[in-house]
Amino acid sequence: MTVSGLTGNPCCLRIPLHDPKTLSRRFSVFLNAEKPKDSAKLLGVKRSHLAGSVQRCNIKETYLVKCAMDASYGGDMTNDRPVIFPRIHVRDPYKRLGISREASEDEIQAARRFLVNQYSGHKPSVDAIESAHDKIIMQKFYDRKNPKIDFKKKVREMKQSRFMQFVTSRFQTPSTNVIIKTAIAFLVLAALTFLFPTEEGPTLQVAISLIATIYFIHDRLKSKLRAFLYGAGSFIFAWLLGTFLMVSVIPPLPLVKGPRSFEVITSLITYALLWVSSTYLK
Repeated sequence: MTVSGLTGNPCCLRIPLHDPKTLSRRFSVFLNAEKPKDSAKLLGVKRSHLAGSVQRCNIKETYLVKCAMDASYGGDMTNDRPVIFPRIHVRDPYKRLGISREASEDEIQAARRFLVNQYSGHKPSVDAIESAHDKIIMQKFYDRKNPKIDFKKKVREMKQSRFMQFVTSRFQTPSTNVIIKTAIAFLVLAALTFLFPTEEGPTLQVAISLIATIYFIHDRLKSKLRAFLYGAGSFIFAWLLGTFLMVSVIPPLPLVKGPRSFEVITSLITYALLWVSSTYLK
């Protein structure tokens, strides 16, 4: 290649025009470029310079890639020590995995896989993660095999059922005077039945309790027909329920002795149910 009538190596054409000293040195190189040995030396210098530049670029690129990988993995890859799980000593398995107690099985498995992959280089961390996962799975299995009975939910469902709403709609709270008056009447009947049992049983007291029920219902509702129907129906229901409880549920009581103890206790249960009917039934 020719530059202003001079011939030389093309690799030396980068001539800074702003420095006269450098310009003179470059032209001296061009003048002596015809010698093979000097040309070879010049090419060797240029090649070593280019190789050093490429090597520095490769080192810088490798460093940038390494920094990017460190940032993506959340740690310093130059450090050979494994990353330790920070919640390795947390006792609650749900808190150890970082999930809620209402988490589904898919969420539990996803949390386990994520943590195991992240801390796979530290065996105690992986063991802690697997232990928490196993505890949660076993607890879920036990809960399915032995479901807990939610009594509050059952009571709430019973109150909201149509049958219970119909039954509760048939009762109302009367005045305090009515409650006291009916309570005194049935307490007297219960005391007479308990203190003075007869060989024939508490037949008289039971008859008086039926009449008292019809009277109290009529006094509140002012209807003879409803008083008779409510009174008779309440008496039959109370006596049958008392008999069933005495036969199937309530054991013999040592306080009530004698051949008529069964009838006495059944009468006491009947008095309690008749008091509720004569006081709260509407």
